[in-house]
Amino acid sequence: MFARIGEVVRKFRGRALAAALTAVGCMAAVAASHAAAAGADVLKVRLGGDRNETRIVIDLDRSATGKVASDGSDGRVVVNLPGVAAAGGLQGAGQGLVKNWVLEDAPGGARLKADLSGEATVKRRFLLPPADGVTHYRYVIDLASTSPQRVAAPASDVKLTSAAAPVTKAKPLNLKKVVVIDAGHGGKDPGAKGAQGWEKDVTLAAARQLKAHLEKTGRYKVVMTRDADVYVAHDVRVQTARRADADLFISLHADAGTDASLRGASVYTLADRATGRSAKFVNKDDWFMRAGSHGDEGVSTILLDLTQRMTRNRSAVFAETLLTRISDHQPLLRRSHREAGLAVLLAPDVPAVLLEMGFITNPDDEAVLRDTARRGQLMAAAAEAIDAYFGEQTRIAAR
Repeated sequence: MFARIGEVVRKFRGRALAAALTAVGCMAAVAASHAAAAGADVLKVRLGGDRNETRIVIDLDRSATGKVASDGSDGRVVVNLPGVAAAGGLQGAGQGLVKNWVLEDAPGGARLKADLSGEATVKRRFLLPPADGVTHYRYVIDLASTSPQRVAAPASDVKLTSAAAPVTKAKPLNLKKVVVIDAGHGGKDPGAKGAQGWEKDVTLAAARQLKAHLEKTGRYKVVMTRDADVYVAHDVRVQTARRADADLFISLHADAGTDASLRGASVYTLADRATGRSAKFVNKDDWFMRAGSHGDEGVSTILLDLTQRMTRNRSAVFAETLLTRISDHQPLLRRSHREAGLAVLLAPDVPAVLLEMGFITNPDDEAVLRDTARRGQLMAAAAEAIDAYFGEQTRIAAR
């Protein structure tokens, strides 16, 4: 791995990319979730300007470099910040050319994504060191409209507004985490059969209850891969999660066995041996594919690999949290956290688990899954696990 990284670094002249790949190499040697801890920390994000020119300022406690993965031509600006820790994630409403933005943890550092409110592009980027009473570094990104409008004052005269302060011109931003709930099987694929019916009916009922629990909190946007007795192909379920820019994917199933006495819940995450199959869901517009320079695929390959590692790590964290929460309502299999190459877990950049809620072939487990109240308690525990998972890793900037 290090030899490959060194070879890629030598192919590029830019100091920024060399620094980025150095950070990526370090990340490959340690756990992905802790790699950026030794780098710069984000203190705050500020926006200023108008619909002609808008400035994004990322306040940092140390020096950092950046690399543009998307320049705004597709309506979104993406800038990778190697070695920068995003404090679990920051989001905020926009101003001027920025409709909304998010700064999130990414392989090797942090990634800024800003959706644009008009046609614009990255005009310049630079780092300002501490000076003139300012004690921290500032990474500056200037955006310029490609179809300028007449305004009252130039962007340089507009006072920057902190992300923590009210932004009167901002378009409302949905700060909700996106959770995709996948009711297993459906339509022509009924799943396993219990004494009282098919798996597909149990999973849909559970998915609807989990959706209700999450939406009641007001903290989530919930997307269902199916909300009726219809067949949905596995790859479509994965693509649904990716198109929704999901923060989490949970697939609900009911297990089956030849021994009717076998019961208990379990959770599956993607096995390392199966990550290569995720390549079919990658396209040229993904940020890690666009991060390569001069058409060299080496950088993108490395970033894809690290993205998958981070996704697997996050999936494992959620799996353990989920098992802990549901264990009060359903017994667990002895080996309750399992790994497999299941098709619905293949999204390279969406943390995903498959929950076997119990054995539909076991009378006690099926009774739990068929009873609205007891199944609801199980899904309430799953919703608590989702809350705990995001509560540990997410800090949201006030509007």
